[in-house]
Amino acid sequence: MTYVVTESCIRCKYTDCVDVCPVDCFREGPNFLVIDPDECIDCTLCVAECPVEAIYAEDDVPDGQRHFIALNAELARQWKPIVERREPLADADEWAAVKDKLGELKR
Repeated sequence: MTYVVTESCIRCKYTDCVDVCPVDCFREGPNFLVIDPDECIDCTLCVAECPVEAIYAEDDVPDGQRHFIALNAELARQWKPIVERREPLADADEWAAVKDKLGELKR
């Protein structure tokens, strides 16, 4: 099983999760992070670190966000690894509680 980054991360991109990942499985896009399912070792460390609760075990991804499983796998093949914590996007706090942000995702 792998972990999956879901919609809450879009336009926030807090990277606290990256800092605790022992295998560097996170990939970075312009305004979103994903987890490479081939690299994730199911350690669960990232889940508690995410301030917007965007990370779920694959089996626990909410029904309305299950498409993020395939999206993480797809984008992980295209985006470069991120291996250290960075500042979140400038307006991350404004976007943290916004729902239905998939249309905001930049590839």
